[in-house]
Amino acid sequence: MDRQRSFSFKSTRSLVFSFTISSLFFLVFFTIWVSKSTPSILQETNFELNKTSLVASLKPLSVQPFSDLTINSSSSDLKSSIFVDTHFREPENISGFASISVIKRKGNESETSEKDRDGVNGSFSTVQERALVPETASVEEKKSRSISTQRIEVQSSENIAEETRGAASQEKNEAPNKEGIRKKKKGPISVANIKTSRNERNKEKSMRECDATRGRWVYDENYPLYTNSSCPFIDEGFDCVGNGRLDKDYMKWRWQPQDCNISRFNATKMLDLIRGKRLVFVGDSINRNQWESMLCMLMGAVKDPKKVYETHGRRITKEKGNYSFKFVDYKCTVEYYVSHFLVHESKARIGSRRVQTLRIDAIDHGSSRWRGADILIFNTAHWWSHFKTKAGINYYQEGNQVHPQLDVSVAFRRALMTWASWVDRHINPRKTRVFFRSSAPSHFRGGQWNSGGQCMGATQPLNETSSTGYSEKNSIVEETIKHMKTPVTFLNITGFSGFRTDGHPSVYGKRPGKRYASSIQDCSHWCLPGVPDTWNEFMYFHLLSKIGSKQGDTFQ
Repeated sequence: MDRQRSFSFKSTRSLVFSFTISSLFFLVFFTIWVSKSTPSILQETNFELNKTSLVASLKPLSVQPFSDLTINSSSSDLKSSIFVDTHFREPENISGFASISVIKRKGNESETSEKDRDGVNGSFSTVQERALVPETASVEEKKSRSISTQRIEVQSSENIAEETRGAASQEKNEAPNKEGIRKKKKGPISVANIKTSRNERNKEKSMRECDATRGRWVYDENYPLYTNSSCPFIDEGFDCVGNGRLDKDYMKWRWQPQDCNISRFNATKMLDLIRGKRLVFVGDSINRNQWESMLCMLMGAVKDPKKVYETHGRRITKEKGNYSFKFVDYKCTVEYYVSHFLVHESKARIGSRRVQTLRIDAIDHGSSRWRGADILIFNTAHWWSHFKTKAGINYYQEGNQVHPQLDVSVAFRRALMTWASWVDRHINPRKTRVFFRSSAPSHFRGGQWNSGGQCMGATQPLNETSSTGYSEKNSIVEETIKHMKTPVTFLNITGFSGFRTDGHPSVYGKRPGKRYASSIQDCSHWCLPGVPDTWNEFMYFHLLSKIGSKQGDTFQ
């Protein structure tokens, strides 16, 4: 009986032991099954190409396994991070290296924003890999493997911040195209390119800030830019060589600014700048002087002179006031329209007499021809010193009123305001570049043009000018321009032209058989080639400066 009990007791213990062991095995397998069915916790790793964040020890991705990439990150950071996607981007740098940056996202954060996905240099097609760690591994194995798999070297939080700032500045420089996608600059950026770009910006800044009116005249054997024989457009009044002037040194002086250099006029580049455009001069005969100079300077780049012609078949003379020369190969025109005062020359009845007046409140009636120009060069000053204009008796008119007497400075200011109002109403500054040339000095000695004044015999520039101060007319022009809505460049040629008493025609303004008496000399206009060429080089300088400041290919 005792034996039977003992056997029964042993059998019961065996059953309990077996049940316990079975339960343990069931719990183990159930735990493993639960761990397999639970989603793996991953961390999102973005592999982005950015050569600025390359580590010196980094090898090309094509030969470097993931096990060789390290990330300096604490385990606590990893525990709170979710592994989601890995983005691989095409290498941009020519060396084939790819820089890789890590962007962590906390578990409670939403999906990565579009900006983060695009990265620093724009978005490429991505390859998404969700199985960085085998699913059969345990959670602990996944955590340990995830640390070894991402051996991407992030040196410090400061480096990441610096890279982010660099990315932001690069995004600002990338303009979106029509589809709103940011275009990336092609090609590597070298230190040499950066230095060159910086030097060019400094040069452009110095050009814009340089006061080119301060300097000296330098004798230059490389001048003039053209000859009388190479240019068929020089009016008789400016053709001093053709009229018998023997000395030639007046053609060889070049203006050298004190603080910068003026680019030598490049006719080909200038024609490219005005390709398909209208270059228009408006003003008195001094502006015609400058316009003829420009025609001659541009002819240096023309291969076939027959492809440059006056659109109305006119020959340049002092009598005809309006000209338009077409440069066929460049589809551009270089035009001149006479306007002594820029305002309307009229007539009015005073008592029983009909007299000439100047409507200082109305723009010149030829102004419709000026509209639509791409470059406009205005001037007026020469005729405001005429004895009739200066006297101002029954000459200046506003509306129906003819002023019995009005000071010439007051009249000049009101006329300039009329011109400024017209420019602001009718000129589109996004299309048209506007210049206003300052007054050109005269060099009469011993009287005026009609009272025995002369400049004959001058063959060298003056060492100093005889001017006692800044021209009042120039001050009025500058003040008027400051109050305009339309940007106007004041082309100040008065000071340096004041040295050039040798540049006037004097008695060589007519052919030998037609010359005036020696008591009548032209000391207001200029021989060509000569001083007006420098005026055009000044304008060319300003056009190039404008292009440099906008980093474009045109003056707009």
